[in-house]
Amino acid sequence: MQDNLVSIITPLYNGERFVAQTIESVLAQSYPHWEMIIINDGSKDNSEAIVKAYTEKDSRIKLFSQQNAGSAAARNNGIRRAEGRYIALLDADDLWDSNFLESQLALMQKTNAQLVYASHRRIDENNNECLKPFLVSGTTDYYGLLKTCSISCLTGLYDSKEFGKMYLREDLKSLRDDFVFWLSILKKVKVAYANPEVIASYRILGNSTSRNKKKVIKPQFRVYYEIEKLGLVKSIYYLISWAINGYLKYRK
Repeated sequence: MQDNLVSIITPLYNGERFVAQTIESVLAQSYPHWEMIIINDGSKDNSEAIVKAYTEKDSRIKLFSQQNAGSAAARNNGIRRAEGRYIALLDADDLWDSNFLESQLALMQKTNAQLVYASHRRIDENNNECLKPFLVSGTTDYYGLLKTCSISCLTGLYDSKEFGKMYLREDLKSLRDDFVFWLSILKKVKVAYANPEVIASYRILGNSTSRNKKKVIKPQFRVYYEIEKLGLVKSIYYLISWAINGYLKYRK
């Protein structure tokens, strides 16, 4: 494990339209000590060739391929290969501002945190803001996250030095696997610190699962009832809280 290295894990599936923009946002980082591990999850378009061209220009960008197994499996593949102390998840259509890593690492140092997250803007397929920015502040813990997932994949940064690498649950079939990932980390680190600065861009497409709450109601309840084993009453309570917060999150 390299102490100052950030390992950026990016699953890639048919991402030819946006992956170059995502890579460029990483290349633009003011903090230079990173590796970007891109896992091609059986793409059928030209995205692998696009990434390969970048690997030939910058050795910090690394490409590996696997048969299609879903984003959780792809992320786990990348995490296993990671050599950095810090782990970040960045999807192949999202973007970081150039100060993202510098700002998040500074917050970690200031608060002695092992997990941080940040505010982000929300953009459409043409990079135009389509909703007001998603703003976070203060801190969250395990119980706070159960009510609403304030840690978005593209802004979470985890220091693995004390508790080691954490992995996603592949049995969830890439539905709520990231949510369970942050919950599992919070069980160990106890608290996550929010960076109120807007330093990333989350891309919302028409078929976005995160926006389609009806599609994820059953998987969300399963997280509470089967995985976290909260019991029926608490599971219903947290599901209602999550649904209300989700509605407020996407109506703006």
